[in-house]
Amino acid sequence: MDTRIEACSEAEANSSHKNINKASRIENPAMKKEALFWKPMKNQTVQCFLCPHHCLIAPEKHGICGVRKNERGTLFSLIYQACSSIAVDPIEKKPLYHFYPGSLVLSLGSVGCTFRCDHCQNYHISMVHPEEQSLREIPAAHLSKMAKENNCRGVAWTYNEPTIWHEYTVEAAKLVKDAGLYTVYVTNGYIEEEPLKAIAPYLDAMNIDVKAFHEQFYQKICKAKLAPVLQTCERAKKLGVHLELTYLVIPGYNDTTNEIREFCQWVGEKLGADTPVHFSRFHPDYKMTDVTATPRSTLLTCRMTAKDAGLQFVYLGNIDHGDYDNTYCPVCKNLLIERNGFSVTIKGFAQGTCSQCGAVIPIQMG
Repeated sequence: MDTRIEACSEAEANSSHKNINKASRIENPAMKKEALFWKPMKNQTVQCFLCPHHCLIAPEKHGICGVRKNERGTLFSLIYQACSSIAVDPIEKKPLYHFYPGSLVLSLGSVGCTFRCDHCQNYHISMVHPEEQSLREIPAAHLSKMAKENNCRGVAWTYNEPTIWHEYTVEAAKLVKDAGLYTVYVTNGYIEEEPLKAIAPYLDAMNIDVKAFHEQFYQKICKAKLAPVLQTCERAKKLGVHLELTYLVIPGYNDTTNEIREFCQWVGEKLGADTPVHFSRFHPDYKMTDVTATPRSTLLTCRMTAKDAGLQFVYLGNIDHGDYDNTYCPVCKNLLIERNGFSVTIKGFAQGTCSQCGAVIPIQMG
């Protein structure tokens, strides 16, 4: 089997389900597996405990994620080995700036999500059920070979929400780690403690989207809750998973200086001032096309607020290149890593320390 794939843009990866496989939409038994983290209730109803929604699912119905279905009193995952999107990406695209900088990562997505964000930029795969898409079957045992043949140092589950792919990603992550490769989640952080503990030994890095820092936003825009996301961030840190955060700044919704300051203070107090934070520019999409794109000045204010709050590594995304892409030593301001788009040059960093002052810098190089 030819496992090589061509590198592509995020937009191409997100729409690649249209091209990678022309299989029919008839249910594929290889893509269905009994789910983990659920229990039977009365009258063949089941309750799922994978994420904080704790969905009560009637027979022949799906959970909020759209990919876990109650069939005659048994909960099944409908996306086991089911891939909608696959690409070779720079690790910086996740974005992860302090984890194997300059490396390539095999990136896979499926369908479904635990959130229903009005501004979702991948809604064509996150808001659908498996039977509504043509999905490519990729056995877990194939991923390491695919990654190595495409010069990738690891595998990332991304594009849609990876936590709902749990039955597959745990199995795959073990095999990927055994092959000497790294593993990554790009996630909204909506996962319960026990499932997180189950995958944490095989998960090297996470980029978690903290979409706002007030509950009203999560309830209205995401149809979820903020508190469980913050708990996941804290748990991931304690479990030893490399953690970076992304905060998509949406004008008029989550961009006040007070909210940004409170978010940054929480990062410093609960996760550590050396936790990388990426403030990203919003562009109109899905149900929020009437909202303007984030002004550059707003992002620069966010960065200044974060720095004032003591955060050491603050980056800006989805805007023109600038110093805010680079990594500097927080002690002596020496340029450690220079970035231009997805081009990365290691300048003043070696063996985990700043080459000028010797300060320890939390960047995993492999």
